[in-house]
Amino acid sequence: MLSIIVPALDEAATIEAALGRLAALRRNGCDVIVADGGSRDGTPGIAAPHCDRVVTAPRGRASQMNAGAAAARGDILLFLHADTRLPGDAEATIAAALADPAALWGRFDVTIEGRHPALPLVAAMMNLRSRLTGIATGDQAIFVRRAAFDAAGRFPDIPLMEDIALSARLRRMARPVCLRQRVTTSGRRWDKNGALGTILLMWRLRLAYALGADPAALARRYGYVPRDG
Repeated sequence: MLSIIVPALDEAATIEAALGRLAALRRNGCDVIVADGGSRDGTPGIAAPHCDRVVTAPRGRASQMNAGAAAARGDILLFLHADTRLPGDAEATIAAALADPAALWGRFDVTIEGRHPALPLVAAMMNLRSRLTGIATGDQAIFVRRAAFDAAGRFPDIPLMEDIALSARLRRMARPVCLRQRVTTSGRRWDKNGALGTILLMWRLRLAYALGADPAALARRYGYVPRDG
């Protein structure tokens, strides 16, 4: 059984449409969980009729996705950002990817949807880098056997780079299945901040993380602002 965990924070404007795209998968028996990080715009109430469960957790994708995984019923977990769309055959594709018992986890290639003409190149470089390194990002819709997820220690409770850290742990257990089928993710941060500036920032942050920088400090550089109360 496939469980889809969608972390959300103040996604009232988009969450209904995002979950609507998963309705066919729910009808086929997939489990859909929204993991809310303390939204103040009514996201949980909007999401509730369109998913199997809404769980709450401290803000941060790592803690939210871990909470969603704990509430999931499936033996395969798919972590899907609210602004990312799956291909129509995602369930069958994942099942085929994990048909080999030695295959423990994987990710999709990604297409970035946005105005900037460089986004196809950005996506191509992301996909190539991931295929070469065996490291996946959350935009690529990571899927994993529950047993492997638990054995890897789940997402580390850090405010940034949780996907990189989990990938590194899983890679020590098995190389990922790198699917050619594509998910489509929003290019809103590239459109807002500029493609080149966003790329350079992410390279600097990943290099700093690899050199041992504090993820909390990196999150602040990325724009994470802790909430009061």
